[in-house]
Amino acid sequence: MMFLKLYLTFLKIGTFAFGGGYATIPLIRKFVVEENGWLTMSEFIDVVSISQMTPGPIAINCATFVGQKIGGILGSIVATTGFITTQSTLMLLLGYFLFKKRKTFKGLNYMLIGIKACVVSLIFITALSLIQSSILSNPLNISAMITFVIGLILYLRKVSLYKLLLIGGVVGLIINIVLNNFLY
Repeated sequence: MMFLKLYLTFLKIGTFAFGGGYATIPLIRKFVVEENGWLTMSEFIDVVSISQMTPGPIAINCATFVGQKIGGILGSIVATTGFITTQSTLMLLLGYFLFKKRKTFKGLNYMLIGIKACVVSLIFITALSLIQSSILSNPLNISAMITFVIGLILYLRKVSLYKLLLIGGVVGLIINIVLNNFLY
């Protein structure tokens, strides 16, 4: 029963997932954190962070990580399959009609223009939500401060991203060692 609920939840998310991973994050949060309570907001932010670092689309990685937390390896397969079912079906049908039948769909083009506007707002809402949950709820969040400083440096100066990542990792490691050894 849990696997069916997991599949149907990610099927819903995948069906309405227009605009890529960042636009899908509010949907995933709504169903995974708010409605089903499978993750806390803190765990969800961690899942989004890990999903950004691992290869592949963010939304699919989120589905895989949430499924793994809920039902192990089988749960990750079920959640990922639920997420990609609608897109795979649509791509097969569109591919058939576009390449086999050589047809164009003007209605689809108009629909996609309208969806683009919604996607921009969804990404903006996601950014605000993640900022509010990670930085504003805990002002002493060291990783958020390091991220903000690195983003500010990238914005103000042309510095190699790789150097900044290395510096950020070293600074975070040092701060973590200091906090764990001397404050706790």
